[in-house]
Amino acid sequence: MPEQSNDYRVVVFGAGGVGKSSLVLRFVKGTFRESYIPTIEDTYRQVISCDKSICTLQITDTTGSHQFPAMQRLSISKGHAFILVYSITSRQSLEELKPIYEQICQIKGDVESIPIMLVGNKNDENQNREVDTSEGEAMAKKWKCAFMETSAKLNHNVKELFQELLNLEKRRTVSLQIDGKKSKQQKRKEKLKGKCVVM
Repeated sequence: MPEQSNDYRVVVFGAGGVGKSSLVLRFVKGTFRESYIPTIEDTYRQVISCDKSICTLQITDTTGSHQFPAMQRLSISKGHAFILVYSITSRQSLEELKPIYEQICQIKGDVESIPIMLVGNKNDENQNREVDTSEGEAMAKKWKCAFMETSAKLNHNVKELFQELLNLEKRRTVSLQIDGKKSKQQKRKEKLKGKCVVM
């Protein structure tokens, strides 16, 4: 779909309640919500740099429920990169990623050239941990994908997760770098807020 070439589509998969939306909202908006609100499907957009020009990072936050297999297949076929999220407090949530990974392989064919990140979220809840870091790493090795543990709540490794995912893209150069420039401008704007400027 060449008309879509300016979009870089990242799809976030995982069981219900593992923190998919929390990771995405923390990354896009810098916010964290304590309450759990199930997602059907949400898309967020962020401007990033892509092959030295600007493109849109489109993040699709999918449902944790299995009621929408057609939506899941469509998200996979349209996606350029994938984030597979489980909660370190739930072994079941890691198990539930297996059929999703298999479906990505089925639809995409050769997954070695596709950026995939396995993410153990909620690593602020170490006392309730059911999945060791080494188990997550072993699964990622088996699936030939990257691995990271995060905490959307504490904002730990969230931006790094998205940057690392983009670094895995070998077909073009994608980076969050433009973000840094923007935040400087925003800071300047905020500084000027409340001050009168005479032109």
